[in-house]
Amino acid sequence: MNLQILYEDEHIIVCYKPAGIPTQTKKLGEQDMVSLLKNYLRGGYVAVIHRLDQPVEGLLVFAKTPFAAKELNKGLQGAGFGKHYKAVLWGMPEQKKAVLEDYLVKDGRTNTSRVCEPSEKDAKKAVLLYEVIATGKDDGKDISLVKVKLDTGRHHQIRVQMANMGCPILGDAKYNTAAVQDRRFRQIALCAYRLEFVHPKTKKKMEFEMEPKGEGFSIL
Repeated sequence: MNLQILYEDEHIIVCYKPAGIPTQTKKLGEQDMVSLLKNYLRGGYVAVIHRLDQPVEGLLVFAKTPFAAKELNKGLQGAGFGKHYKAVLWGMPEQKKAVLEDYLVKDGRTNTSRVCEPSEKDAKKAVLLYEVIATGKDDGKDISLVKVKLDTGRHHQIRVQMANMGCPILGDAKYNTAAVQDRRFRQIALCAYRLEFVHPKTKKKMEFEMEPKGEGFSIL
């Protein structure tokens, strides 16, 4: 697989992660973004700063030095690190723009998360802002294109919260039962299309954007 690099300097590298490729994996022989970058950099230093689920496509930034990794990880905890997504939903949200606040708990055995009560053991607060930017019909069913801004980074957060709202993501085999039956869309229609962060060395605000490549986005 050829790497698609949007930006690179001596400190960082920003690239596109295709759907189906893990950010990092422990499985022997399985290709991931870290191994691809290490090969590209001829064994150079590569540090994971944030991740995307394996089925999800989109933009990632990696650090090329320990200094950059430390600074980017500090930035990850603040408001300057922006992760923006586009998703195609089955259904139409009741509100065109809203903040979703839920508590999620992860099940490590099934690698899924679910909405739970705040009092449940290991529950973590999940917050996102979504906005509907286009609507349409597919086989008589309402569909919506939304932009999503994450305030927290929980396991499968967007996928779980959208499904809980009654508008699961097109092609999501884990949280959208209709996706299992509809064989047209084998890729989840979720893309990390915009990334914002402060450069670890220059402190300049960095902004990158791409158009989703997934098949599900073509229906709107």
